[in-house]
Amino acid sequence: MAKPTYKELLDAGVHFGHLKKKWNPKMAQYIFMERKGIHIIDINRTIDCMDRAANAMRQIAKSGRKVMFVATKKQARDIVANAARSVGMPYVTDRWLGGMMTNFATIRRSVKKMNTIERMLQDGTVQNMTKKERLMMNRELAKLDKVLGGISNLNRLPAAIFVVDIHHEHIAVAEAHKLGLRTFGIVDTNSDPNQVDFPIPGNDDASKSVAIITEYMVEAIREGLEERKQVKTEKEGVEGVSE
Repeated sequence: MAKPTYKELLDAGVHFGHLKKKWNPKMAQYIFMERKGIHIIDINRTIDCMDRAANAMRQIAKSGRKVMFVATKKQARDIVANAARSVGMPYVTDRWLGGMMTNFATIRRSVKKMNTIERMLQDGTVQNMTKKERLMMNRELAKLDKVLGGISNLNRLPAAIFVVDIHHEHIAVAEAHKLGLRTFGIVDTNSDPNQVDFPIPGNDDASKSVAIITEYMVEAIREGLEERKQVKTEKEGVEGVSE
């Protein structure tokens, strides 16, 4: 897993924090200095935290469990959705519906409804409907897909969540805590790093910064999935020989 270099993280602007007046004192250990009224994040600490988070993510993926990616800020949505899709992980990038995890059964019902509409539109069931009914169905599907499309294959709760901007996604973080899920997050200088199990100090506003950190996490998941596949293949091989 190729770790981003110090220079690459600098070039992506990972070190730019918020204005000093907006800071959360609990971030003090991750702040390198202040420049022109802006806090500068210590990239060495970012690298350490990224490693710790990546190792934990790799283990989760290796054990066959899911990590849900959450980023509803405009500049992070596409980056995170594409990254999560590339490793088959669930994601929420439109808006976080209150109870998305604490009221998972209700959310699953909405997902089932979405899947049913999709199937009806594909298998020709709608041919007997009026044009207006078909139009309304398509509209409903688009609406549901926007909010729930990223979790359509999630049959049970994930083992962890990865959040871009824990301050912005505080409801998701709170729900994860309630359910005892592992929490990972990009934490800027205006947030409380103690809110997540694996804080990654970094700029959560710049898309380049979000991309470089998210990609590293996804790379760790990819490794975990590969290791899982390998173990499975070896196990099947051993079983085949013993038979």
